[in-house]
Amino acid sequence: MCFVCGFLVFGEGIKIYLKAGVAQILLQNAWGKTQSGEMAVKPWPWADTYPVGRLEIPALDSDMIVLAGATGRTLAFGPAHLLSSAPPGGNDNMVIVGHRDTHFAFLQRVEIDEIVFLETADGDRHRYRVAQIDVVHESATEVVQQDGIKRLTLITCYPFDAITPGGPLRYVVRAFGEFTEGDVPLPVAS
Repeated sequence: MCFVCGFLVFGEGIKIYLKAGVAQILLQNAWGKTQSGEMAVKPWPWADTYPVGRLEIPALDSDMIVLAGATGRTLAFGPAHLLSSAPPGGNDNMVIVGHRDTHFAFLQRVEIDEIVFLETADGDRHRYRVAQIDVVHESATEVVQQDGIKRLTLITCYPFDAITPGGPLRYVVRAFGEFTEGDVPLPVAS
């Protein structure tokens, strides 16, 4: 009996990883269709989200699809664009949130001056440079405010090794836009 229970628990664990693997394949497929000009391509028929960008930090071997809308269901599959922030690649504060123990676990290794790329649906690759890393209370809404400065704000829960999810602290990485590859470099905000 113990063997059967152990096998079932092990099977559930594997099922989660298999679902995540299949989801990543479907997200990549939807992103490819998005880049081909299709709009709001759902990765699976019942999805309530769609890809809006591709986030890449080459120094950390991090490459992931960014989804529309930061809801609990969306965050289960990847980092998500906070819809009230600037659009991907826009000339203001674009905010992406993700879970500290999955898709955004790599943020704890990000350093000042790290280069971050955000690819948009039209194929443009926007380059950002990490300028600031902070731990703030969840009530610190200034990290999501719009002010006309091109930047990318990445947010996850903190601390990274917390036993229980949530909590009042947020780890915030701010990267300022430098230029879109192929364009004339823009000045970096300080």
